[in-house]
Amino acid sequence: MKKYPWWKAMVDYGLSFFAFIILLPFLFILFVVASLDTGFPGVFRQERVGRFGRIFIIYKFRTYHSKKHTKSIIGKWMRKTKLDELPQIWNILKGDMSLVGPRPDISGYYDQLKGEDRLVLNLKPGLTSEAGIKYRNEEEILNKQQNPLQYNDEVLFPEKVKMNLHYYHNLSFKNDVYILFRTFFISK
Repeated sequence: MKKYPWWKAMVDYGLSFFAFIILLPFLFILFVVASLDTGFPGVFRQERVGRFGRIFIIYKFRTYHSKKHTKSIIGKWMRKTKLDELPQIWNILKGDMSLVGPRPDISGYYDQLKGEDRLVLNLKPGLTSEAGIKYRNEEEILNKQQNPLQYNDEVLFPEKVKMNLHYYHNLSFKNDVYILFRTFFISK
C-alpha cells in the first residue's frame, strides 16, 4: 500500500468528527467521573507504536487509582464496556489512528516485527479490528494464564499479527464497514 486510501481518511475524519460532537457531553461526564474516581486528570496518556513504527500518544480514560495503583470499580466497568477507549476519537481526529486498523501496542511488539509481518506498520492503528473483536476479553484470557506475558508473546500477539496481515491484504471499504458493524452490533 503506497498511499493511504482516500476513502479511509474520509470515513475516519467524518465519523469521528460527528461522534466527537455528538458524544462531547458524555465524554465530559466520563472525564469528570474518571477524575473523581481515580484522580485528576481522568485521562491516561501512553506512548504507542503507530503507522510506520512512529511513536504517538494515545488517550484513554483513567481506570486505575493514581495513588493506590489498583483498578477502580468504575474503571472496571469502563474497561468492560470499552468506554475508556472513547478519548481515542481525538487520536483519530489528529490523524494518529483510524477507526479500523490494528490495535495500537506499546513498544517492543509491532515495532519489532520482521519480514512480511512489518506490512502491518503501513496501517494506522485502529479503534477496532477483527483481532480486537476476537480478543475483546483479552484481559480475562491473560488473567487465566499461569504466565500471561509468555502466553501473550507466544499465542495472542502472533495470532493478532496474522489477523492484521489478513486485514492489510484485504483492505476495503466493505471490510471496514463489516468490522465497524460487528464492533457496535454483534460483539459483547
